[in-house]
Amino acid sequence: MSWMFLRDLLTGVNKYSTGIGRIWLAVVFIFRLLVYIVAAEHVWKDEQKEFECNVKQPGCENVCFDHFFPISQVRLWALQLIMVSTPSLLVVLHVAYREGREKRHRKKLYVSPGTMDGGLWYTYLISLIVKTGFEIGFLVLFYKLYNGFSVPYLMKCALKPCPNTVDCFISKPTEKTIFILFLVITSCLCIVLNFIELSFLVLKCLITCCLRKYSKRLKSSACECHDLRYVECGVIAAPPLLQNCHSDLVIGASQRGETKPLF
Repeated sequence: MSWMFLRDLLTGVNKYSTGIGRIWLAVVFIFRLLVYIVAAEHVWKDEQKEFECNVKQPGCENVCFDHFFPISQVRLWALQLIMVSTPSLLVVLHVAYREGREKRHRKKLYVSPGTMDGGLWYTYLISLIVKTGFEIGFLVLFYKLYNGFSVPYLMKCALKPCPNTVDCFISKPTEKTIFILFLVITSCLCIVLNFIELSFLVLKCLITCCLRKYSKRLKSSACECHDLRYVECGVIAAPPLLQNCHSDLVIGASQRGETKPLF
C-alpha cells in the first residue's frame, strides 16, 4: 500500500495548523504511520497461514479464523489511519477555495487565504470533531471485535465443520499485543491532543469576542463622556455652539437698544 498521498496531504495541512495541530501531525507521522509501515505490516504478515488448529478437518481453520478475526487487525489500523487523516483534507480544500475565489475576482478578498478566521475556523473545528469521533469509534470497534486489546495465544473453537471443540493457536501473540497497546496509546494521545486543540480554539474565540465587546463598551462610554463633559456639579453648561449663539443674540439686542432677556 502506498502512503505517499497521505503524507503529502498531512504535509499540506501542516501549514494551516496550530502548534498543537503540528504536534498531532508529528505523532501521526512518527508514532503511528512509520511504526505501522516499518514494523506492524511485517508482524501481521501471512497471519492466516500462521493460524493453526489441532485438527486437520478441511475448512475448520478457515471458519475459526474468520470467527475470531472478522476484520484483519492490521487492515483495521490502516483504515483508521486513513479515516482519521482524511478530515484534514477539508482544511486544504477550503484554503484552495479561497485562493481560487481571489483569482476569479482578481482582488484581495482575505488577509491571507490560510488565516484561521471566518469559515476556515469552522472548517478546522469540524475536522477536529470528525477526527476525534473516528479515533474513539475505531477504538470502541476494535475492543468489541477482539474482546480487548490483547492477543491470546490459545483460542477454543467449536464451530462447524470442526468435529468438536478444537484448540487454535495464534502466532507471535506477545509481539502483536505489544504493538496493539502501542498503537492504542498513540491513538489516545491523539484524542487528547484533539481535545486540547479544540478547547484552545473555542477559548481563544470566546476571549476574542469578549475583548471586542469590551472595546465597544469602552468606545461607547468614551462617547458619552465626550457628550457630557460640560456637566459639572449638577449645573448643565450650554455647549460651545449654543453659547456662541447666545452671545450673538445678546450683542444684536444691545445694538437695537432692546433689553429683553433671551429666554
